[in-house]
Amino acid sequence: MIPATIAAVGLGGNLGDAASTVREALRALDDLPATHLLRASPLYRTAAWGNTDQPDFVNAAALLETRLDARALLDELLGIERQFGREREAAVQWGPRILDLDLLLYGDAVIDEPGLRVPHPYLHERAFALVPLAQVGPGLQVPGRGTVAALLRAIDSQGCVPLPLDA
Repeated sequence: MIPATIAAVGLGGNLGDAASTVREALRALDDLPATHLLRASPLYRTAAWGNTDQPDFVNAAALLETRLDARALLDELLGIERQFGREREAAVQWGPRILDLDLLLYGDAVIDEPGLRVPHPYLHERAFALVPLAQVGPGLQVPGRGTVAALLRAIDSQGCVPLPLDA
């Protein structure tokens, strides 16, 4: 069995009741095999990124302790997306989605394989990922970039608005 690794996952969605979907997905992360949810951020409302002609997103981040290797963890994340009705093959890049789970960090690993890039290649420039991630792991190191907190200070994060707890 592989040793436990701390992994960071970004969650988001903008179709249907996105806040409920993200909360349910956080529970699903805690149910993954050989994995435990350590911390989950509050939810944030953020404007769409890339393709901006769509509803705002609800975003969050989670820290997991897992004994799954990075590829197996990614496969589990994609399985959760499918359970919620996500069809990646038909998805428009940066388009609307019911649920998006991104493996942002996997310990201090740097992985560049087909379908698996860790750290997430755009993490350092996306407030919608860094703001919630800073809530659960401000001191996490993004290999080759610095800490989550330092990266967040370097970008404009005004567009990430915390949602009320009952939203």
